[in-house]
Amino acid sequence: MNNDAVILVADDQPDLLEMIEMTLETAGYHVLRALNGVEALNLLATHAVDLILADVSMPQMNGYQLYERVREHSEWIFIPFIFLSARTLDSDIRYGKELGADDYLTKPIEPEDLLAAVRGKLRRSRQMIVSAARSAGASKASITVGRLKIDPDLHKAWLDGELLKLSAREFTLLEHLARQTERVTSSHELVRATHGIDTDDVEAGVLLRPLIRSLRRKLGYDVGEIGGVENVRGVGYRLNLPES
Repeated sequence: MNNDAVILVADDQPDLLEMIEMTLETAGYHVLRALNGVEALNLLATHAVDLILADVSMPQMNGYQLYERVREHSEWIFIPFIFLSARTLDSDIRYGKELGADDYLTKPIEPEDLLAAVRGKLRRSRQMIVSAARSAGASKASITVGRLKIDPDLHKAWLDGELLKLSAREFTLLEHLARQTERVTSSHELVRATHGIDTDDVEAGVLLRPLIRSLRRKLGYDVGEIGGVENVRGVGYRLNLPES
């Protein structure tokens, strides 16, 4: 593989940052360094980045907050995001995966493990970019479902004429459900669309549930309400928006 990719590394520990930079540059990658999430966002706004490595515990903006900000931008949807953390609790790792991150590496990090994760995620990202480019030959027609309107080309959606602020994966989920309102869509199919992976029932549910909850809130439903996106137990999900 041609290691000309640009890797953004965000970590507030200078010694670890230097070690990661040396490991990646020795392997032929270009590295951008940030000491927190705010610096990382500023670099993303001014540089083309192919992959992000971010510590979870950082001042000003932690890794989880950085991830959510990154995924709000459709132009960054194909950038793989790997969490770095000294936290080894299953609950922390599970939370990172629920957000939709591409991988979660625990410190101390072995150089071989770091490089294997980077190579694998970059390869997967490039495959997804090629696939998206092939399918983008013709513009997609807008979709209207009751009070909801979606413009796939603009990557925007409106409810009652109000623009919805959706992350890239939330938009993909909503668009996928809106294209097939006549049937229930399986969790496997939805995860394939939102995360680009094939997985089992358990992990599909873990990855989808936070997206579904967030999407329901943005569609105007309170926490705990199940409206907007209907869960058909044991089958999957269906978009269910009333006309008024």
